[in-house]
Amino acid sequence: MSILKSIQSSMCKPHPASHPFLIIAATVSILGRLTKWRLTRFIGKLGLLCFGFVWYFFRNPKRVIPTEENVIISPADGTVSAIDCIMPPANLGMPEKPVWRVSIFLSVLNVHLQRIPAKGTVTSRVYIKGKFFNASLDKASEHNERNAICMTLPNGQQLIVVQIAGLIARRIVCNANVENQYEAGEIYGLIRFGSRVDLYLPENCIPTVQVGQTMIGGETIVSKF
Repeated sequence: MSILKSIQSSMCKPHPASHPFLIIAATVSILGRLTKWRLTRFIGKLGLLCFGFVWYFFRNPKRVIPTEENVIISPADGTVSAIDCIMPPANLGMPEKPVWRVSIFLSVLNVHLQRIPAKGTVTSRVYIKGKFFNASLDKASEHNERNAICMTLPNGQQLIVVQIAGLIARRIVCNANVENQYEAGEIYGLIRFGSRVDLYLPENCIPTVQVGQTMIGGETIVSKF
């Protein structure tokens, strides 16, 4: 069943961020196949393979967003790698009290688009340069290059979502702007080629997921108010 769903999702329209890579791969493939030299034809085949991989990596499958207003949904596809009760990142406006953090690891096979976990307004955004450790390691949350946004929800509570670069991922894209309001499930960014996303829940919110659980961005309910 999972293989069938993966094939079906890969056939959907890719995210616009894939267009430059698709054009390059398609150009290499076409030019390689138009020549008679064995080497260039081989390169053309590689270009075709790259085209397929890029299409698959940037796929943007449709998601059924929960309609309940009191839920927080997963901001990313992947596997829950850790659940901790720790202090939220500083300088983002969230109260300095321990909250639950749910860490989601994304392999190169996961959908790499990030979604807004709950309706609210982005009140702060910070980009932090850092290293590129394996995103599955706990130290990645503190040492890796990352982008964090803090959102204020309609009930006044706050949450934080952090996009973290990984060993292979070297590019974080965030289109969420401060003072803009977003709906739950909206796509706001992506991380290229393997990464991690940390979700810091509002105060007194308890995770309803567990370590090792497979997350579906925009659908899996992580917690309730």
